Amino acid sequence: MTAASLEPVTFDPYDYVFHEDPYPTYARLRAEAPLYYNAQLDFYALSRHTDVTNGFRLATQLSNANGVSLDPAAWGPDAHRTMSFLAMDDPRHMRMRRLVFKGFTPKRVADMEARIHELTVEYLVPALERGEFDWIEEVAGKLPMDVISEMMGVPAADRAEIRRMADMVMHREDGVTDVPDSAIEASLNLVVYYANMVAERREHPTDDLTSALLDAEIDGDSLTDDEIIGFMFLMVVAGNETTTKLLGNALYWASRNPEQYTKVADDPERVSDWVEETLRYDTSSQMVARTATEDLEYHGKVIPAGAKVLLLIGSANRDAEVFDDGDSFDLDRVEKGNLASFGAGVHFCLGAHLARLEATVALREFASRVKSYRVREDGIERVHSSNVRGFAKLPITVEVR
Repeated sequence: MTAASLEPVTFDPYDYVFHEDPYPTYARLRAEAPLYYNAQLDFYALSRHTDVTNGFRLATQLSNANGVSLDPAAWGPDAHRTMSFLAMDDPRHMRMRRLVFKGFTPKRVADMEARIHELTVEYLVPALERGEFDWIEEVAGKLPMDVISEMMGVPAADRAEIRRMADMVMHREDGVTDVPDSAIEASLNLVVYYANMVAERREHPTDDLTSALLDAEIDGDSLTDDEIIGFMFLMVVAGNETTTKLLGNALYWASRNPEQYTKVADDPERVSDWVEETLRYDTSSQMVARTATEDLEYHGKVIPAGAKVLLLIGSANRDAEVFDDGDSFDLDRVEKGNLASFGAGVHFCLGAHLARLEATVALREFASRVKSYRVREDGIERVHSSNVRGFAKLPITVEVR
């Protein structure tokens, strides 16, 4: 025991030191404070796998109605305007989710595979020819947003600007903990762009997702323009950012564990194992917020009704009660499944299949072309976020086949 470990565990999701490596803090939370309270920021946190995954399923007692982010500007009864059904409870949540699913179908996602492959090759091959490049800037930061734009029907000429605005929505300067003015401005610009797109599709329908959402109907009920725009914005925030971070985290940890990368370099069909272990070991979405609607007892203590509650996904995925040697990055892991990464219950991530498909296609193309690579540690730049974990810059040097 060190002197530091004798101090009571502290957990601040905005702390830059925590961002560098949250997992020792998570381990202490699971062991010493499975129900943790931060008095300064006024939230409770659950860190054990059982509590987190069960918390996802307590959709009535742990409400989504105020949103899922701890950031003050993103919290409150208007959170649904930018987070769509992710910031709603049933029956409102299920109504909108079912309507969205009429357009955002598994078939529509599966039909994107060939196009995802084309986009990956378009970005990856020129980068590999240079031998040294920034994985985020050249590939991981482009692919997910362009896939979403392709699905929605954003014209190719507009996609770079849409990607720039989407990046601005998520960007935080050092020391900024809440949503900055630049992000609010970019959000408004995106909403205006998507509003114009929706209006145009009403006049001139096409075969894209935007038109499919306009056509979605169940028993005479359909989505309003504002609801469609809210879902499109959710795709930008949740679908784009988290998949970019998944691709970055995958390359980072495989470089730190080269014996694991060798497994996929020798057999690119094992890329799905690479994706799943990255989702477990260092998932993009580290935590989500909920609102307690009644007093809830955990570990002999009570979360009072009305309190903010964080479900620590990143901690749950390292819980030794579920994952043997959870702090090791191992593609041969026996325990498949049980991931908290995409949630559970009625709010299970609607975009999970798309995220897995994009990551699998992109990483398979990388592994089939790259014999070995290394990350330039001095050029790494982390994203500082209260709930998303990943890289803003990840320079790599590659040895192609």
